Amino acid sequence: MSEKRCYYEVLGVARDASADDVRKAYRKLALQHHPDRNKGCEEATARFKEATEAYQVLSDADKRGRYDRFGHEGVAGSVDMGGDIFSHFQDIVSELFGGFGGFGRGGGRGRRAARRGQDMRVGRELTLEEAVAGCKKEITIQAPARCSECEGSGSREGAQPSTCGTCGGGGQVSTSRGFIMFSQTCPTCRGEGRVISDPCPTCHGAGWEERPRKVVVNFPAGIDNGHRLRVTGQGLPGDHGAPPGDLYVDVEVAAHERFERHESDLATRVVISFPEAVLGTRAPIEMLDGTTLEVELPQGTQPGDVVTVRGKGVPRLDGRGAGALRVVVQVAVPTKLSKRAKKLLKELDDELGLEPEAESATTKTA
Repeated sequence: MSEKRCYYEVLGVARDASADDVRKAYRKLALQHHPDRNKGCEEATARFKEATEAYQVLSDADKRGRYDRFGHEGVAGSVDMGGDIFSHFQDIVSELFGGFGGFGRGGGRGRRAARRGQDMRVGRELTLEEAVAGCKKEITIQAPARCSECEGSGSREGAQPSTCGTCGGGGQVSTSRGFIMFSQTCPTCRGEGRVISDPCPTCHGAGWEERPRKVVVNFPAGIDNGHRLRVTGQGLPGDHGAPPGDLYVDVEVAAHERFERHESDLATRVVISFPEAVLGTRAPIEMLDGTTLEVELPQGTQPGDVVTVRGKGVPRLDGRGAGALRVVVQVAVPTKLSKRAKKLLKELDDELGLEPEAESATTKTA
């Protein structure tokens, strides 16, 4: 078989075959051509390797897509067929056959390594002031934590785990079905190869205990709603001393009564009188940090005008300065006037001699 055959032809499946069809076809060929069932047959070994190579490609969506478009050239270098056939394909065979141990190679993957702890996720609400300035918060978590007495080992002080009597420390047990040897995780030690013979009185051998614990989380200046922080090593404890998982903190920023946030910009409203709008003024704005910023409003400021003050918004997380403060101007129109105020406004109207453009246009149209 010097020339590579079409992978679909090798497995005997159609080009539109499902992942399950590909898996079943490979399983059948692997059982048929496995070298341990065909001792000394080079052709069977070659067929087994050919089928395994085809399965490696067609069971991987990305590789299969490249193969469908470009043929064997599209997956050149992505399939490793060198060296010991078992060392390269044990993972595939184990997945398909539920941990069957290599047909006479002694079976199994050996003792299961202690597993890292799972990650945790919690939510935390910040005020807009806290999000803009940054802060440190102490979060209390009610969750399993490494046992304070045995430090996660699960054993009483001075005691050591003993070798599992069921699997002899291998972590797996084997059963024979005809000429095929199957391996599975040891039910006694759950793949660890050892058992806690003298358990810790506090955690009863689990290696962890349920208790509240406090974690200090640093929220950087400029953090926004929907951001997620990772705190390394503050998740659930691992198996018997294995590293813990991580803690993820989802951030929610509460609404503010005076400011709105738009990414790195802040927006607020200021109300001025009609004379101030005409003559111009300096409008004081109380900022989130408690300081007062006076914003210059020019003569002739119109209702709805937006005055932008650069650098007075939210700090950017990448450290590239801060956004802008955008001040939306509202002009207060009095609803009650004294006789003198009415007279003065009439005199002002006569002095300015302005005709409302909208009203004039409407009259002309009519």
